[in-house]
This record gives sequence, structure tokens and C-alpha cells, in this order.
Amino acid sequence: MTRADAVAAVRNPLAFIAARWTPDPRTVRRAALAALVMSVVIVVTGGAVRLTGSGLGCPTWPKCTEDSINNTAEMGIHGYIEFGNRLLTYVLCAAVGWAIIAARSQKPYRRSLTRLGWTQFWVVMGNAVLGGIVVLVGLNPYTVAAHFLLSSALIAVATVMWQRTREGDTEPRPLVGKAVQQLVWVLVAASVLLIAVGTVVTGAGPHAGDSSEVERMPLDWESVSKLHAVLAWIVVTLTFALWFVLKAVDAPKGPPARTRDLFLILLAQGAVGYIQYFTDLPEVLVGLHMFGSCLVWIAVLRVLLSLRERPVTDPAVPAPALTDRLEPASG
Repeated sequence: MTRADAVAAVRNPLAFIAARWTPDPRTVRRAALAALVMSVVIVVTGGAVRLTGSGLGCPTWPKCTEDSINNTAEMGIHGYIEFGNRLLTYVLCAAVGWAIIAARSQKPYRRSLTRLGWTQFWVVMGNAVLGGIVVLVGLNPYTVAAHFLLSSALIAVATVMWQRTREGDTEPRPLVGKAVQQLVWVLVAASVLLIAVGTVVTGAGPHAGDSSEVERMPLDWESVSKLHAVLAWIVVTLTFALWFVLKAVDAPKGPPARTRDLFLILLAQGAVGYIQYFTDLPEVLVGLHMFGSCLVWIAVLRVLLSLRERPVTDPAVPAPALTDRLEPASG
């Protein structure tokens, strides 16, 4: 490596790597999928922290204690669980970083795909800071809810990037009519409301995330749970109606298939939800319900993304030269 190469690598490492490596399209897709999987894993493990009462296993942030960056043996199992979840954030960062590098190195260069990777990075950084605030304010339920909603935003961006790795950069061509598109957007809005109310159920419910006295949302937990169930049935009904509409208009096989997948996931999620409600919220089922929430959200987004296509026919887009100035983080 020459001195000029070393300087270029320091100034713009992504461009340096891209100039010397062209990943296979499957590699880019797998990198995007890895980032999506980790965005779900971090939600599930965060739920495990809460359900085991380990939310304050590390009582401060960014260190685990005032004197140690990691947990100590005296902190017991709760310290290991909480610190382990913090370490998984680095694994998530590595997965997102791998997705960014793979997208940046793809030929032809796709700025839109790279930006989706950088968007994930900044959402992860923002949620890490918010997670620290959650600890510093003693698991305030409103900050905990915001933490989960930001994680849902990360899953949304990761899902879009995963989908975009299998598409071109041409203008999207709709596969269904405007009325069907509007119905799907209503489904998306109802799903967002369903997830948001789910965080309120958690914030008002018995799983506070720590064995000590933790503030709860001043709402009747059972009433909010019933509202959550009503919204779930609305989402199920909209999904069922959408499937019939797609069949009636003889839509391409993609949208009906994604809608069917969503309907099956909703049924499974609903079954878990009702079982946990009538069995006094066992921790295992609550954790499974959180995982199901992630799957429902991904499935809803896949329905939305299936309504259009972007053929891979766009011309090559020139990549920034290796000697360019350092790219902005958003690019």
C-alpha cells in the first residue's frame, strides 16, 4: 500500500474498500438481512431484560456502575443480563456497518441503498442514547415506550433496505390501483396505532422491568388491553378484506401472497395475546408476543412494499472517486 493509499483509506475508508471490492448481489442482500435480523434480536433481548427484572441491572449509563464499564459478580444475574444486552448493541452496529459497507461497495453505486444503511446507523445511535436515558430516569414508562417505538422505526428502515437490495433504482411502477393502495395505507396506520397502544399496555402493566418500585403509566391496564385487542381485530379485518380485494382485482401474485403471510402471523400473534392475557402474563408468553409484534410489523411493511415493482434495468451510476472528500454520514 502506498502512502497515498493509506491517506485515502483514512480520509474515506468506505470509498477505499469500494474501490477494491465488489460484493456479489447475494452478499448485499444477506448483509441487509443480517441487519434486519439483529434489529429484531435486540428488541427480543431488550424484552428479556425487562421481563427478568434486569432493567436496572446496570444502574447507570454509559458505564455499568460508577467505577466499572462492565457488570461485576456482586451484581448477580441481573447485571449479566443487562450488560449482555448492551453488548448486543455492538453486534447490531457491526451488522448495520456490514450492510453499509456492502451497499457502498456494490457496482453500480446505489446512493439510495447506502443512505438506508446510514439511516439505520443513526437510528441505532439515537436509540442507544435513549436507552441510556431510560436507565438514568429509572425505567420511566414513557421513555421505555419511546425506546420500543424507535426500535420499530429501525425495523422499518431495515425492512425497506432488505427489499431494495432485490430491486433496481428506477421509478416504482404500481401493481395495483389507487383504491387498493389507500386500503393498505389504512392498514399500515392501524398497525402503527396497534403497536403504539401495545407500548401503553406494557407501560401500565405489571412487568415494570425491575424488582424495585418503578413508575407505571396511570391507566387501567385491563381497559388499555381491551383497546389493544380491538385494534388487533381491526388490523385482522383489514388484512382479510385486502386479501379478498386483491383476489377480486386479479392482482399479481406478490401482494396476495404477502397479505396471506400477514394474516397467518396475525392469527398466531392474536392467539399468543389472548393466552397471555388469560394466564396472568407469564414472562415467556409476553416475550413471545414482543417477538410476534416485530414479525407483524415486518409483514405489514412487506405488504406495502409488494404493491410496486422496480425492475433492475437502471444504468450504471458512477461511484464517488476514491480521492473524494470524506462522505457525509447520511450518504
